[in-house]
Amino acid sequence: MTTTPRWFQHRSAEAVEAGTSHSQWYIDRFRRLAADGTDLEGEARTVDAMLPRGARVLDAGCGPGRVAGALHRRGHDVVGVDVDPELVAAARVDHPGPAYHVQDLAALDLPGEPFDLVVSAGNVMVFLAPGTERTVLDRLRSHTRAGGRIVIGFRRDPEVYSYAQFDADAESVGLVLEHRFATWDLEPFTDGSDFAVTVLRAPSS
Repeated sequence: MTTTPRWFQHRSAEAVEAGTSHSQWYIDRFRRLAADGTDLEGEARTVDAMLPRGARVLDAGCGPGRVAGALHRRGHDVVGVDVDPELVAAARVDHPGPAYHVQDLAALDLPGEPFDLVVSAGNVMVFLAPGTERTVLDRLRSHTRAGGRIVIGFRRDPEVYSYAQFDADAESVGLVLEHRFATWDLEPFTDGSDFAVTVLRAPSS
């Protein structure tokens, strides 16, 4: 089993065409979208609706800081973590305010109080190192307060990590599945949905 996240093994056709690393292509893509006025805060709006004002939030796999920055602007105490130092450096420039850390989620170890909610957007679960998914869910649970939520969105990719395996892994570390939607704006999930936004609840004690 490799301990290298799939993220570092991936290079999109667009990145190859642009002649950049996948990380730089990803950073540039979201900078272009922001400059064009594209709405990039759908995930943050959904998460914000689950929170009291001034909540403590972890953005797990924060990338260049898009979700973390939006939640910070809504008044939350946000920490962003990503395994890719290039993405974290961009987050600090493009979305200042949250505290950002470079860490592998499979070895996540952050100081301070547990989080009211953990969000993981951007297909993080299918970019982890193979075989570490259950460990990552356990580390996220350990950083969530009793009764808090973990909200995870990722595309259907059964050859990499199926929803059935995700559900089994979540249950095995004590997380309870509360809701599942097909989009971040809460469209109903069906067997044909190619994306899932899953709301998990941490044990209350």
